Amino acid sequence: MNTKNSINKNCPDCKNNFVIDSGDLILYEKIGLKIPEECFECRLKHQLAFSVFGKFRKGVSDLSGESLITVLPNKPRYSIYKSHEWWGDAWDPLSYAQNYDTSRSFFDQLKELQEKIPRPHQDGKNNINCDWCNDVWDSRNCYLSKALSKCENSSYLYRVLDTKDSFDIALSFNLQNSYNCLACHNSFNLNFSENSRDCIDSFFLFDCRSCQNCFMCYNLRNKQYCIRNKQYTKVKYENELRNIKLHSYKKVEILKLEFENVLKNSAVHRENYNLKTTNSTGNYMTNCDKCVNCFTWDDSQNCRNSLRGLYAKDCIDQVGSWHTEVSGNNSCVNGGYQIKHSIYSIGRYSEYIDLCDECEYCFGCVGLRKKKYCILNKQYPEKEYKKLKEKIISDMEKRSEYGKSMPYFMSICDYNFSSGLIYLPNVIKDEIIKRGGYWSEEDLSSENGVSSLTLPDSINDTEKSISTQALICPETKYRFNISEAEYKFHKNKGFTLPRIHFDLRMIKKARKTAVLKSYPYKCIYCQNDIMAYYPPEWGYKKIACEDCYKQNIA
Repeated sequence: MNTKNSINKNCPDCKNNFVIDSGDLILYEKIGLKIPEECFECRLKHQLAFSVFGKFRKGVSDLSGESLITVLPNKPRYSIYKSHEWWGDAWDPLSYAQNYDTSRSFFDQLKELQEKIPRPHQDGKNNINCDWCNDVWDSRNCYLSKALSKCENSSYLYRVLDTKDSFDIALSFNLQNSYNCLACHNSFNLNFSENSRDCIDSFFLFDCRSCQNCFMCYNLRNKQYCIRNKQYTKVKYENELRNIKLHSYKKVEILKLEFENVLKNSAVHRENYNLKTTNSTGNYMTNCDKCVNCFTWDDSQNCRNSLRGLYAKDCIDQVGSWHTEVSGNNSCVNGGYQIKHSIYSIGRYSEYIDLCDECEYCFGCVGLRKKKYCILNKQYPEKEYKKLKEKIISDMEKRSEYGKSMPYFMSICDYNFSSGLIYLPNVIKDEIIKRGGYWSEEDLSSENGVSSLTLPDSINDTEKSISTQALICPETKYRFNISEAEYKFHKNKGFTLPRIHFDLRMIKKARKTAVLKSYPYKCIYCQNDIMAYYPPEWGYKKIACEDCYKQNIA
């Protein structure tokens, strides 16, 4: 392969022209991947089909009949077991072994196997009282949350670490007693804020560091008792704060609009939110080097075209993966070396595996644990494995299958309940169905409740019995309720109650960090041309290049 030159291609899916550059080609050759035919966005769209966002629902185990709560589809193509049952000895994935049929598409055979293998109802381990959560680890007393680790007594979290006694938090870590925050870290009693850290007892902050007792402020460092970036004395600050009516829904909505106007017209925005990152392009990267077109990517080196991951090296085209090396074209792979075209697995030297744990030299397997030299869940001697694998790859190449991602028809959820709804919200049903994917037509709206807009304006006019009331979200028409813990949290803080369904609140936050395309701007200070990750429709007027931001703000 000539790795010195770029290749110009036309995407067969979206028909747009794109470039596979020399850095991509070097990694594809090193990992042993074929050069993709689709552009980055279409490859990402495909990979996101395998990343479940879902909607919490009740169900029962297909093994024991035990009740469960899951985000997996209501009518899946596969069985669902309680997680402890899936990890137990009551079933044997090798018992579903299939012989390879040379006359049939390998993907059809792998799908057939996939539909026989049960899936665990919940991702995660070492939790206490976290039944209404998914992808949850080492946490306790959490509710209606997704992708969290080491959290306690919190609800409505999405991709959150080390957080306690907090509600409505996304892409943040180490928060306590905080509410409605996005990309905030190491803070106590921080509320209605974005991209702030090391702050205490503050509200409506944007890009603030080491601030305490501040309200509606932006780009501040080491400040105290500020309102709208104006310095107050302690006494005057406290007097002003008493007049700010966070107990009123109407007043809070006005303050949210003011905060949006601050972001548009007053706050200075960095061209990206990369920290301690060198020789890289993308956004929300930390401690990365030589990572190109990567997003929400941490502690990694020499990775390209990837989304949501950490501790990766020499990887390309990955979504939701970590602890991987010399790997690519994977979705939700948690640990691996030389793993390709796979989902929800940990492995080495393996391809086209799904839901496999600590497997080596496996090809086209589902649900295996600590196995070696398996194809379609059938155990082979090493020499037979290698010979059959070569035969299958040869057959797949003849059918133009080998090197491609698992087909859309192997995705484990409907696309409109995958993570694609966060990163690519404009994807429509027809294009997913055309590619063999799934789209839910289930009507989840409800009329069995009252509109949340009829709640009293002030939380001071409510009683704890409100937690027994079924509410209808005005935007999604989904039914939801205010939990007892949530009511107590809002009452103690004196904050108005939410009117929007928790899933939509979560999605709206996450989408602000899900911009995968940069746009041309001029630095507000030096007027040099820059590329920044803020869509023009957001209306942000003050964008700074990294050097000028450091000189004037940081």
